[in-house]
Amino acid sequence: MLARDWYYNERNRMGIEPAVASIYDSHDDADLRARAALKMLGVQRGWRIADIGCGNGVLATEAALMGAEVDAIDISPAMLALAEIYARDRKAPVRTQSAGLLSFAYRPESYDLIVSEFTLHHLPDFWKVVAMSRIFRALKPGASFYLRDIVYASMPDAVERDVEQWAEFQIKNHDFSREGVVTHMRDEYSTFGWVMERMLSDVGFTLVSADYHAPMHGTYLLRKPNPST
Repeated sequence: MLARDWYYNERNRMGIEPAVASIYDSHDDADLRARAALKMLGVQRGWRIADIGCGNGVLATEAALMGAEVDAIDISPAMLALAEIYARDRKAPVRTQSAGLLSFAYRPESYDLIVSEFTLHHLPDFWKVVAMSRIFRALKPGASFYLRDIVYASMPDAVERDVEQWAEFQIKNHDFSREGVVTHMRDEYSTFGWVMERMLSDVGFTLVSADYHAPMHGTYLLRKPNPST
């Protein structure tokens, strides 16, 4: 598939080095937050879970420690190395896969849960939908997709004000530089919340909940319909 000359190359936007990747390992309560999210999602022993854009592997590791079969997937070698170290240190049986939203390997209707956090915005909207469609096909009927990403809850006429608020929030709470925020606005592909919801529903997902919080962040819980129920 990726040999097609028109197909989007995720690796062109990888751009993450070990020094940058280490930022993602700086929050002491990351394991607690991951565990709380997994409990909210009702993770059960024996579930098959994919964490696409797994970063340092905290959520994937916590899911494995809960008894799930976990695929930790990331396009960045630096992030996968962190994930492997994190899982190994905690003796968690996590499988890693060097791939992204457009290239991860799966069998149709094979996952009980797919999670993707702050990864989808790397794709233009057309390719977001391609990625969503792949995730939809990979999930079992009745299974869930948990998505967190950078989205714009406002309308375009409020962008200048909101960007300033977002920059201030990220600098204050996450030690991101203003340059990093500006680079995201200029070079990444975050979209509006209402566009995200439409894309997800048109792919076939049922929107269980959408929470817009912490300036320009959105959290979505989605379900693949089960025709038998």
